[in-house]
Amino acid sequence: QEQLAESGGGLVQAGGSLRLSCAASGRTFTAANVGWFRQVPGKEREFLGAMGWVSDITYYPDSRKGRFTISRDNAKNTVDLQMDDLKPEDTALYYCGATTSSTYVYNSANYYTWGQGTQVTVSS
Repeated sequence: QEQLAESGGGLVQAGGSLRLSCAASGRTFTAANVGWFRQVPGKEREFLGAMGWVSDITYYPDSRKGRFTISRDNAKNTVDLQMDDLKPEDTALYYCGATTSSTYVYNSANYYTWGQGTQVTVSS
């Protein structure tokens, strides 16, 4: 069973930055893409972006403002989410997931496994 684990969350002041990492373990990772989502209570998971586990193709939502950037760290074998100029409304539980889809990476229903999530809290 493939497993994902997020790290890097925490408390940060508005305007600050955080870098989240998503590491995979278990059997040979077969996902085409790793996606980052966030969720607040009572709302659906929001797509933040995705990146090929092997390829360098990145996917971002149309609403992307440029503050969040996805990259892969081959040395650490992670897919990272760099978040800059954080705002209080970015407070959420952040998840990474794995999908074999490339066409529908924005849809959380197409992900077959998720990490446990990492909390990001942005204070004003």
